[in-house]
Amino acid sequence: MSTLYRSTADEAAEQGLDVRATPRPVPSSAERGRRGGRGFSSALRGGGRVPGLDGLRTVAVAVVIAYHVEPDLLPGGSVGVDVFFTISGFVITRLLVAEHSRTGRIGLWSFYRRRWLRLMPALLVMCAVTALLAAAFTLPLFRGVWLAVALAVGSAVNVVRAGEPGAYSGVTAPFGHTWSLGVEEQFYLAWPLLLLVLLRHARARMVLGWVAVLCVLPVLWRTVLWDPAAAHRIYNGPDTRADQLLVGALLALVLARLRAEDPRLALLRRWAGRLCWPALALLGLIVWQIPITGASGWNPVWYTVGFLAAAVLSACVVAALELCPRSWPSRLLSLAVPVWVGRNLSYGMYLWHYPLIRLLAGLGVHDGWLLPAGLAVTLCAALASYALIERPLLRRTRLRGRRLEPAVAAARTPAL
Repeated sequence: MSTLYRSTADEAAEQGLDVRATPRPVPSSAERGRRGGRGFSSALRGGGRVPGLDGLRTVAVAVVIAYHVEPDLLPGGSVGVDVFFTISGFVITRLLVAEHSRTGRIGLWSFYRRRWLRLMPALLVMCAVTALLAAAFTLPLFRGVWLAVALAVGSAVNVVRAGEPGAYSGVTAPFGHTWSLGVEEQFYLAWPLLLLVLLRHARARMVLGWVAVLCVLPVLWRTVLWDPAAAHRIYNGPDTRADQLLVGALLALVLARLRAEDPRLALLRRWAGRLCWPALALLGLIVWQIPITGASGWNPVWYTVGFLAAAVLSACVVAALELCPRSWPSRLLSLAVPVWVGRNLSYGMYLWHYPLIRLLAGLGVHDGWLLPAGLAVTLCAALASYALIERPLLRRTRLRGRRLEPAVAAARTPAL
């Protein structure tokens, strides 16, 4: 195994997933076949974390932060969130399929519990600190902060924003950025259950076919809904953004389907390597030139097929990072600093940047100082979140997993 990868258990712990599942005997291949989901035996092949994906996370969150500070500088910077969606769909599905291939099941309760532990404590602390800032600074940003806290904690910011046909109200400020967390949380609630049903009752080709169909349905739905007044509905809806997560999920399923000796895997590797640079260039061009969240001539295209296009471009990059670790994009994105930041700080940076930068702006920090000052305070807050909240919880998760290992080994040992 390449030294670029770490163990699946290590990646699962950092992603907040329990791939070990509840201790129980591993079902035989025949038993797994009777349960459905046959044909994904390669789900265990990779078995580790891809450093390039962490570097890509760093780039994506940096683009989003710059966009929120200087939208005229990077009018399409919100594409960073689209990239996050596709990465999330890929990573989560890869781990879920690996768990199913190993145990014949998906521990839904463990999945939801660990997702909550991974995401919510840091979010709760950010909301609490923001509420304290609201008591200290009487700024328009903090009006109605308790309602905004409730919406953010309840993963409902995107639902509220989707129902606002005109300009966004101040109801969700200063947590407007958590709309994307709402979309992901709603996907996490539905997708593991749907995937489990597909794996149990359909063969691999049928699973791939159904997921491919699910990737197309949001495009058709957006086309039906499209109207300038429906832009917020389309941008924030979990149903209208599901294809971006599902494209990542489909890529994970395809890789789990193809065996190492399958010529189709070699073909996919070759084309992923060829398309990675063009995909990165197109994503960069979108970030630089195409206004997405404002009124423009691009809106009818972007709000119908554009989201899927961004997901496909992101999937090309993800596939290259997974399959071509020696390629130049993978090497650049696997440098130590962006990998460490993406692995440990990207979530905290996304959580904290929006309220802190808006606070600085409300206190009079403007012009060329807002971006560097915002990045500095965001990094400090993310480091504190990682050191005091996220890392201790991760260690606790790993320790609990190690305690389960003897029981898992005993359960897997056949009786003499």
